[in-house]
Amino acid sequence: MAELQTTSTEYTRDTVKMTVEDATLDLNEARAMAKAKARDMDSNAMMLSYHSGKTGEFWPNYECGGSGRPPWLVFAESRGYNLKIDINNGDYEFFYLRF
Repeated sequence: MAELQTTSTEYTRDTVKMTVEDATLDLNEARAMAKAKARDMDSNAMMLSYHSGKTGEFWPNYECGGSGRPPWLVFAESRGYNLKIDINNGDYEFFYLRF
């Protein structure tokens, strides 16, 4: 019988909500803000995926899991994300792994 090992860290799955009062905020600016916040929390934090509720863009931009769930979320969950940076209540969501 095979035993599955799970990768765990000392971190729980956290969400950091940020509000940016800039109507011209775009994906690249939001990504830079999210990266700065994630790296402030853990200098080794790695972005796994993102989604923009504002534009519909997401990465990785392919279907995965086949369960009808959002592919960016399936991708991040399957890789153990433990930090979500949510900018402007879903306009931009970035999923990170802290080590």
